[in-house]
Amino acid sequence: MPRRASDTSATRASTRLSREGIVAAAIELADRDGLAATSMRRLAQHLGVDAMSIYYHVRDKDALLAAMADAVVAQISYEEIKDYKWHEQLKGLIMAARQTMLSHPWAARVLEGRDQPTPAVLLHLERVLAIMRAGGCSVDLGHHAIHLLGSRILGFSQDLFDDDPDAAPPPEAMAAWAETMPHIVELATAVTHDGALGGCDDDGEFAFALDLLLEGLERRRVSGS
Repeated sequence: MPRRASDTSATRASTRLSREGIVAAAIELADRDGLAATSMRRLAQHLGVDAMSIYYHVRDKDALLAAMADAVVAQISYEEIKDYKWHEQLKGLIMAARQTMLSHPWAARVLEGRDQPTPAVLLHLERVLAIMRAGGCSVDLGHHAIHLLGSRILGFSQDLFDDDPDAAPPPEAMAAWAETMPHIVELATAVTHDGALGGCDDDGEFAFALDLLLEGLERRRVSGS
């Protein structure tokens, strides 16, 4: 049975593409237009190929998103400074991860939605544990740290509620709360956040929480508990 022209075109396109090239183009598209706009059709248009040719390299949209997030995490670069203590080293690595995530804000949402870590995430966790073990932390403390730090290890954090400026209570609601919930009103009017990676996820809040967590881990290491 002769091959259709569209099949031949897709096959030729697949030979010009690579998985790495497709993933890089998808990251570029997501960075420019957002994750919602990164469909397989839009990606094909961005690459100037038939959509079917992409499926020769990437199974489906979920596989593409996983590969995109994995490639972003693989970009995290941090040069260890020998004179730094382990918790200073770890803070440096995590803040380097944060800078990478700020460059690709959509990646945090993809990583949050995954049940299993990607290969690059596992290698990043290996670096975290290596820093802790070299600093004298026990295996058990490293295990606790992974759970305690959670997504902060990758440079972002989930807050209790999203801080959407457009969804903030109107002034009349704040006035009504003044008597029954004065501390909520006080907090809402006193603080501001620009959460590039989610509500209350600005650099100041992120670093403050990270410092507290690392200081607590260091106390546990010293006490041996």
